[in-house]
Amino acid sequence: MDGEFAETGLRPPEPVGADDPRVETFRLLVGIVDRLREPDGCPWDREQTLESMTPHLVEEAHELVEAIETDQDESISDEAGDLLLNVLLVARIAQDNERFDLTQICEAICAKLIRRHPHVFGDAEAEDSAQVLDRWEQIKKAERAEADEDSSALAGIPRGMPALLRAMRVSGKAVTAGFRWSDVAGSLDKLREEMGELESALPPEALASLGSPDLASGDWKAIDHELGDVLMAAAFLSSYLGRDPETLLKRALTRFEKRFRAMETDLDGDLQRDLDELVVAWNQVKQRED
Repeated sequence: MDGEFAETGLRPPEPVGADDPRVETFRLLVGIVDRLREPDGCPWDREQTLESMTPHLVEEAHELVEAIETDQDESISDEAGDLLLNVLLVARIAQDNERFDLTQICEAICAKLIRRHPHVFGDAEAEDSAQVLDRWEQIKKAERAEADEDSSALAGIPRGMPALLRAMRVSGKAVTAGFRWSDVAGSLDKLREEMGELESALPPEALASLGSPDLASGDWKAIDHELGDVLMAAAFLSSYLGRDPETLLKRALTRFEKRFRAMETDLDGDLQRDLDELVVAWNQVKQRED
């Protein structure tokens, strides 16, 4: 790998020693995955394909995030191991199909990390994380242009990401590219503007309905459009404030569920009451939290 960077001024670090316990343990894990995929290995592991691994990767990633949110070291370690196992299975499945292997995966990510950290492995300087992220995006864009790939500032954002996370990434990249409000107030004004457009798109019968109203398809198209814009504007505002909208919504849902369950307990499970009575019960739950 040193030769790859000989003309760039970048200096890869020395690999960790073979006696490093992390190396020994990782070698054992690779050996276990190889054994599982052998002809007389585990039937389930041998049946897996890259496509069949997709839901498992998503599930394990979510379980790791949930473990981190609970701040339990044992759970975090366990779920991180499950995710690592799935990545190694992907590598071995690809190797068995002569597509790529673990060596290529590791070489590619090592080269990428060295290229995109010239302030660590070269002579460039970075005073703060904002400069690091800006340079990362610049290098990434140059690499895409050189490879004749999509060089848009919005390139590289997976469409399969949860919508709120994707909104945060899109907003962040747009801001980095220069498409930004002068301040947070501008983003808040945009949210108010979208709320006004949503209100205008809602016909009187929709505002007066208790559920999904019977509207013409044209009305629904306009409502869906404006409601989507409201959600996006709210996510963009979160991004402008430096907050993760996905995490914020998760926390809000957790609060709602906790309060709702407490209200159910207070009312002995009977929620078939006047709204005013339910609001009083809800506020009592909130007051107890304070």
